[in-house]
Amino acid sequence: MNIHEYQGKAILKSYGVRIQEGIVADTPEEAVEAAKKLKEDFNSDWVVVKAQIHAGGRGKGGGVKLAKNLDEVKQRASDIIGMQLITPQTGVEGKKVNKVLVAQDVYYPGESATKEFYMSVLLDRAKGRNIVMYSTEGGMDIEEVAEHTPHLIFKEEIDPKVGLRPFQASKIAFNLGLSGAAYKEMTKFVAALYKAYEGTDSSMFEINPVLKTSDDKILAVDAKVNLDDNGLFRHPDYAALRDTTEEDPTEVEASESNLNYVKLDGNVGCMVNGAGLAMATMDIIKLAGGEPANFLDVGGTANAQTVKAAFNIILKDPNVKAILINIFGGIVRCDRVAQGVIDAYQEIGNIPVPIIVRLQGTNAEEAKKLIDESGLKVYSAILLREAADRVKEVLAK
Repeated sequence: MNIHEYQGKAILKSYGVRIQEGIVADTPEEAVEAAKKLKEDFNSDWVVVKAQIHAGGRGKGGGVKLAKNLDEVKQRASDIIGMQLITPQTGVEGKKVNKVLVAQDVYYPGESATKEFYMSVLLDRAKGRNIVMYSTEGGMDIEEVAEHTPHLIFKEEIDPKVGLRPFQASKIAFNLGLSGAAYKEMTKFVAALYKAYEGTDSSMFEINPVLKTSDDKILAVDAKVNLDDNGLFRHPDYAALRDTTEEDPTEVEASESNLNYVKLDGNVGCMVNGAGLAMATMDIIKLAGGEPANFLDVGGTANAQTVKAAFNIILKDPNVKAILINIFGGIVRCDRVAQGVIDAYQEIGNIPVPIIVRLQGTNAEEAKKLIDESGLKVYSAILLREAADRVKEVLAK
């Protein structure tokens, strides 16, 4: 689950990570009040107005602006709130900005220069270990750094049995070229960041940039946080941070029906029970000359209501030219699923695209008979090859 920058920073602060302070605002008037509060609490004359959406590259799209006085704060907030912000991560459709973060200006002058770094904590699935990935090239897209100057990206593996060790935090600070007070501050920052990552059951914490201020403080100027959905039952307060306006409406509807759904760009809708079988089904569709329009796992106890909800969600996609239902009857009997398909079809009414139903497992033969004798525009199959041939056949029409 993605959360906003201001939410991620609040979590970081609760774990002792120094952050760029800020106040979220829903209107230009609230943004002005936030700027006044920052002036009062942190003596911040200038502020940064930052669009809050679940995407990076906001500055490139005009979603991050410096304001030097209250009039500029109001103007910047008016320009950003309500805009359709397009960044390299949103696609051409962009995302509507509903709120901004008014943050203190931390790039103040001093005797020594400020310096930006990149840092993230995430899971290396191949090795089964968490890693701290960091670079001296902060403020840039890490993909560009990896492509053009890969030697400037460092990785520190963390043994899950012992966690981050002090010498590893020191090594990170050393590789970033720090010394003196900044060196000590960075070791504390890394330790607190890793503690936050583990304590929140996150799948990623990305801070870009991590800033060394002119007086050698180390702080998080941005925060991109992805919380592991599987760990949210332990963190109901974090689960409440979900912003459904930032998500695909169809995916939100699917989650409310306990369906695992991800929209794709193809022309064949998929309705499957089990993630592994869903991946195999998508491969079958591609082998048949089609492209999967979605990933949809209805779970192990599919019934008429589940199938109906899945139908409704798939049919919202105008690109869908056929639907492939691929169910393995282990926990649930195939004939019950087949009856659920028939009942859902009849309840929805006229479904404008052909449906291929492949049922295998308990009572598969009985299920095929039910489908064949239903009189509906449904094609039955038992083998995967049969299902693939049916997909190819209906797409060719």
